Amino acid sequence: MAKWTAFPHAGDYGLDAASLKKSWARLHQGDCEPLPKDAAVLQAWLLFHNGEFQKAAEAGIKAGGDGITVANKATSIYANYLETKEKTKLELFMEVAQRAEAQQAQDPKNANAWYWQAYALGRYSQGISVAKALAQGLGSKVKQALEQSIKLSPKHADAHIALASFHAEVIDKVGSLIGGMTYGAKKDTGLSLYKEALSLNPGSAIAMIEYANGMVMLEGDKKMKEATKLYEQAAASKALDAMERLDVEMAKAELED
Repeated sequence: MAKWTAFPHAGDYGLDAASLKKSWARLHQGDCEPLPKDAAVLQAWLLFHNGEFQKAAEAGIKAGGDGITVANKATSIYANYLETKEKTKLELFMEVAQRAEAQQAQDPKNANAWYWQAYALGRYSQGISVAKALAQGLGSKVKQALEQSIKLSPKHADAHIALASFHAEVIDKVGSLIGGMTYGAKKDTGLSLYKEALSLNPGSAIAMIEYANGMVMLEGDKKMKEATKLYEQAAASKALDAMERLDVEMAKAELED
Protein backbone atom coordinates (compact mmCIF):
# COMPACT_ATOMS: atom_id res chain seq x y z
CA MET A 1 0.00 0.00 0.00
CA ALA A 2 1.49 3.34 -1.04
CA LYS A 3 1.87 5.89 1.76
CA TRP A 4 -1.26 8.00 2.17
CA THR A 5 -1.22 11.77 2.67
CA ALA A 6 -1.29 12.54 6.38
CA PHE A 7 -4.31 14.10 8.09
CA PRO A 8 -3.37 17.82 8.22
CA HIS A 9 -4.44 18.32 11.84
CA ALA A 10 -2.61 15.31 13.31
CA GLY A 11 -2.52 15.36 17.08
CA ASP A 12 -5.63 17.54 17.48
CA TYR A 13 -7.76 14.56 18.51
CA GLY A 14 -6.31 12.49 21.31
CA LEU A 15 -9.15 10.06 21.89
CA ASP A 16 -8.36 6.92 23.88
CA ALA A 17 -10.47 3.78 24.36
CA ALA A 18 -12.33 5.23 27.36
CA SER A 19 -13.14 8.62 25.78
CA LEU A 20 -14.10 6.92 22.50
CA LYS A 21 -16.59 4.66 24.28
CA LYS A 22 -18.04 7.70 26.04
CA SER A 23 -18.42 9.65 22.77
CA TRP A 24 -19.37 6.63 20.63
CA ALA A 25 -23.11 7.34 20.33
CA ARG A 26 -22.48 10.95 19.30
CA LEU A 27 -19.64 10.10 16.88
CA HIS A 28 -21.67 7.34 15.25
CA GLN A 29 -25.00 9.12 15.13
CA GLY A 30 -24.62 9.28 11.36
CA ASP A 31 -23.81 5.65 10.60
CA CYS A 32 -25.42 3.81 13.58
CA GLU A 33 -22.38 1.52 13.84
CA PRO A 34 -22.63 -0.47 17.10
CA LEU A 35 -19.81 -0.21 19.64
CA PRO A 36 -17.48 -3.12 18.82
CA LYS A 37 -16.96 -5.95 21.30
CA ASP A 38 -13.65 -6.93 19.68
CA ALA A 39 -10.68 -4.98 21.10
CA ALA A 40 -8.82 -5.06 17.76
CA VAL A 41 -11.80 -3.50 15.97
CA LEU A 42 -12.13 -0.83 18.67
CA GLN A 43 -8.42 -0.06 18.25
CA ALA A 44 -8.93 0.37 14.49
CA TRP A 45 -11.79 2.81 15.18
CA LEU A 46 -9.56 4.72 17.58
CA LEU A 47 -6.99 5.20 14.80
CA PHE A 48 -9.78 6.36 12.48
CA HIS A 49 -11.24 8.94 14.87
CA ASN A 50 -7.77 10.35 15.60
CA GLY A 51 -7.04 10.81 11.89
CA GLU A 52 -4.68 7.88 11.32
CA PHE A 53 -6.65 6.80 8.27
CA GLN A 54 -4.12 4.47 6.66
CA LYS A 55 -3.33 2.69 9.93
CA ALA A 56 -7.07 2.40 10.63
CA ALA A 57 -7.68 0.81 7.23
CA GLU A 58 -4.82 -1.66 7.70
CA ALA A 59 -5.91 -2.53 11.26
CA GLY A 60 -9.53 -2.98 10.16
CA ILE A 61 -8.60 -5.35 7.33
CA LYS A 62 -6.33 -7.31 9.68
CA ALA A 63 -9.11 -7.62 12.31
CA GLY A 64 -11.62 -8.82 9.68
CA GLY A 65 -15.36 -9.17 10.41
CA ASP A 66 -16.70 -5.82 11.65
CA GLY A 67 -13.20 -4.41 11.18
CA ILE A 68 -13.95 -4.28 7.43
CA THR A 69 -16.40 -1.44 8.16
CA VAL A 70 -13.62 0.65 9.77
CA ALA A 71 -11.34 -0.10 6.83
CA ASN A 72 -14.02 0.97 4.37
CA LYS A 73 -14.88 4.16 6.23
CA ALA A 74 -11.22 5.14 6.70
CA THR A 75 -10.43 4.47 3.03
CA SER A 76 -13.52 6.32 1.77
CA ILE A 77 -13.00 9.40 3.95
CA TYR A 78 -9.31 9.50 3.06
CA ALA A 79 -9.99 9.13 -0.68
CA ASN A 80 -12.73 11.74 -0.62
CA TYR A 81 -10.87 14.46 1.30
CA LEU A 82 -7.13 13.88 1.21
CA GLU A 83 -6.09 11.86 -1.84
CA THR A 84 -4.91 14.25 -4.56
CA LYS A 85 -4.38 11.82 -7.47
CA GLU A 86 -7.67 11.18 -9.26
CA LYS A 87 -6.61 7.71 -10.49
CA THR A 88 -5.65 6.59 -6.94
CA LYS A 89 -8.86 8.05 -5.55
CA LEU A 90 -11.00 6.05 -7.99
CA GLU A 91 -8.99 2.87 -7.30
CA LEU A 92 -9.54 3.30 -3.55
CA PHE A 93 -13.29 3.74 -4.02
CA MET A 94 -13.43 0.57 -6.12
CA GLU A 95 -11.49 -1.33 -3.43
CA VAL A 96 -14.05 -0.23 -0.85
CA ALA A 97 -16.97 -1.21 -3.09
CA GLN A 98 -15.50 -4.69 -3.61
CA ARG A 99 -14.71 -5.21 0.08
CA ALA A 100 -18.20 -4.06 1.07
CA GLU A 101 -19.81 -6.42 -1.44
CA ALA A 102 -17.82 -9.35 0.00
CA GLN A 103 -18.87 -8.21 3.50
CA GLN A 104 -22.54 -8.23 2.42
CA ALA A 105 -22.19 -11.86 1.32
CA GLN A 106 -20.85 -12.83 4.76
CA ASP A 107 -23.06 -10.52 6.81
CA PRO A 108 -26.15 -9.54 4.74
CA LYS A 109 -27.84 -7.80 7.70
CA ASN A 110 -24.93 -5.38 8.20
CA ALA A 111 -26.36 -1.99 7.15
CA ASN A 112 -22.90 -0.47 6.76
CA ALA A 113 -21.77 -3.18 4.35
CA TRP A 114 -24.51 -1.86 2.03
CA TYR A 115 -23.85 1.78 2.89
CA TRP A 116 -20.11 1.77 2.18
CA GLN A 117 -20.60 -0.03 -1.12
CA ALA A 118 -23.08 2.67 -2.14
CA TYR A 119 -20.94 5.54 -0.83
CA ALA A 120 -17.84 4.30 -2.67
CA LEU A 121 -19.72 3.69 -5.94
CA GLY A 122 -21.42 7.09 -5.60
CA ARG A 123 -18.12 8.92 -5.18
CA TYR A 124 -16.60 6.84 -7.99
CA SER A 125 -19.54 7.88 -10.19
CA GLN A 126 -18.94 11.55 -9.42
CA GLY A 127 -15.29 11.01 -10.34
CA ILE A 128 -15.95 9.48 -13.75
CA SER A 129 -19.05 11.70 -14.35
CA VAL A 130 -22.55 10.87 -13.19
CA ALA A 131 -23.82 10.53 -16.77
CA LYS A 132 -21.15 7.92 -17.57
CA ALA A 133 -21.84 6.08 -14.31
CA LEU A 134 -25.58 5.96 -15.05
CA ALA A 135 -24.84 4.52 -18.49
CA GLN A 136 -22.77 1.79 -16.77
CA GLY A 137 -25.69 0.87 -14.51
CA LEU A 138 -24.03 2.11 -11.33
CA GLY A 139 -26.98 4.35 -10.44
CA SER A 140 -29.42 1.53 -9.75
CA LYS A 141 -26.73 -0.34 -7.78
CA VAL A 142 -26.18 2.71 -5.54
CA LYS A 143 -29.91 3.26 -5.07
CA GLN A 144 -30.64 -0.37 -4.18
CA ALA A 145 -27.73 -0.60 -1.72
CA LEU A 146 -28.82 2.59 0.07
CA GLU A 147 -32.45 1.48 0.24
CA GLN A 148 -31.25 -1.81 1.74
CA SER A 149 -29.08 0.03 4.26
CA ILE A 150 -32.04 2.16 5.41
CA LYS A 151 -34.31 -0.89 5.56
CA LEU A 152 -31.80 -2.60 7.89
CA SER A 153 -31.05 0.57 9.89
CA PRO A 154 -33.96 3.06 9.63
CA LYS A 155 -32.12 5.76 11.65
CA HIS A 156 -29.00 5.67 9.43
CA ALA A 157 -28.70 9.41 8.75
CA ASP A 158 -25.73 9.04 6.39
CA ALA A 159 -27.62 6.59 4.17
CA HIS A 160 -30.52 9.07 4.03
CA ILE A 161 -28.10 11.81 2.90
CA ALA A 162 -26.50 9.60 0.26
CA LEU A 163 -29.87 8.47 -1.11
CA ALA A 164 -31.08 12.09 -1.17
CA SER A 165 -27.92 13.02 -3.09
CA PHE A 166 -28.60 10.20 -5.56
CA HIS A 167 -32.00 11.75 -6.36
CA ALA A 168 -30.48 15.24 -6.62
CA GLU A 169 -27.50 14.23 -8.78
CA VAL A 170 -29.59 12.20 -11.23
CA ILE A 171 -32.19 14.96 -11.68
CA ASP A 172 -29.42 17.55 -12.00
CA LYS A 173 -27.69 15.54 -14.76
CA VAL A 174 -30.56 14.04 -16.80
CA GLY A 175 -33.58 16.14 -15.79
CA SER A 176 -36.64 15.18 -13.77
CA LEU A 177 -38.50 13.41 -16.59
CA ILE A 178 -35.77 10.91 -17.56
CA GLY A 179 -34.52 10.84 -13.97
CA GLY A 180 -37.94 9.78 -12.73
CA MET A 181 -38.83 7.37 -15.54
CA THR A 182 -35.46 5.64 -15.93
CA TYR A 183 -33.85 5.84 -12.48
CA GLY A 184 -36.74 6.44 -10.09
CA ALA A 185 -35.27 9.79 -9.02
CA LYS A 186 -37.77 12.27 -7.59
CA LYS A 187 -37.27 15.82 -6.37
CA ASP A 188 -39.71 15.55 -3.45
CA THR A 189 -38.19 12.27 -2.30
CA GLY A 190 -34.71 13.80 -2.39
CA LEU A 191 -35.73 16.86 -0.37
CA SER A 192 -37.60 14.84 2.23
CA LEU A 193 -34.62 12.45 2.64
CA TYR A 194 -32.30 15.42 3.30
CA LYS A 195 -34.70 16.76 5.93
CA GLU A 196 -35.00 13.32 7.52
CA ALA A 197 -31.17 13.01 7.65
CA LEU A 198 -30.86 16.36 9.43
CA SER A 199 -33.57 15.45 11.93
CA LEU A 200 -31.76 12.14 12.66
CA ASN A 201 -28.37 13.84 13.06
CA PRO A 202 -29.01 17.57 13.61
CA GLY A 203 -25.43 18.54 14.45
CA SER A 204 -23.91 16.92 11.37
CA ALA A 205 -21.80 19.30 9.28
CA ILE A 206 -21.80 16.92 6.32
CA ALA A 207 -25.61 16.62 6.42
CA MET A 208 -25.84 20.43 6.24
CA ILE A 209 -23.31 20.63 3.38
CA GLU A 210 -24.97 17.89 1.31
CA TYR A 211 -28.44 19.33 1.94
CA ALA A 212 -27.22 22.75 0.80
CA ASN A 213 -25.74 21.28 -2.41
CA GLY A 214 -28.80 19.14 -3.09
CA MET A 215 -31.22 21.99 -2.46
CA VAL A 216 -29.50 24.11 -5.13
CA MET A 217 -29.39 21.16 -7.56
CA LEU A 218 -33.09 20.44 -7.08
CA GLU A 219 -34.51 23.95 -6.67
CA GLY A 220 -32.01 26.22 -8.37
CA ASP A 221 -30.34 29.50 -7.44
CA LYS A 222 -33.39 30.80 -5.58
CA LYS A 223 -32.23 28.55 -2.72
CA MET A 224 -28.72 30.02 -2.65
CA LYS A 225 -29.38 32.08 0.48
CA GLU A 226 -30.68 29.07 2.43
CA ALA A 227 -27.79 26.94 1.15
CA THR A 228 -25.23 29.53 2.27
CA LYS A 229 -26.83 29.61 5.72
CA LEU A 230 -26.44 25.82 5.99
CA TYR A 231 -22.79 26.12 4.94
CA GLU A 232 -22.25 28.77 7.63
CA GLN A 233 -23.80 26.48 10.25
CA ALA A 234 -21.56 23.62 9.07
CA ALA A 235 -18.45 25.82 9.21
CA ALA A 236 -19.31 26.86 12.78
CA SER A 237 -19.80 23.26 13.99
CA LYS A 238 -17.50 21.86 16.65
CA ALA A 239 -15.63 18.84 15.31
CA LEU A 240 -15.20 15.95 17.75
CA ASP A 241 -12.91 13.85 15.56
CA ALA A 242 -10.76 13.91 12.41
CA MET A 243 -13.59 13.15 9.97
CA GLU A 244 -15.83 15.90 11.36
CA ARG A 245 -12.87 18.28 11.16
CA LEU A 246 -12.52 17.55 7.42
CA ASP A 247 -16.23 18.34 6.93
CA VAL A 248 -15.98 21.61 8.85
CA GLU A 249 -12.83 22.66 6.96
CA MET A 250 -14.54 21.87 3.64
CA ALA A 251 -17.48 24.11 4.56
CA LYS A 252 -15.08 26.93 5.50
CA ALA A 253 -13.17 26.55 2.22
CA GLU A 254 -16.41 26.67 0.18
CA LEU A 255 -17.51 29.87 1.95
CA GLU A 256 -14.16 31.51 1.17
CA ASP A 257 -14.38 30.72 -2.55
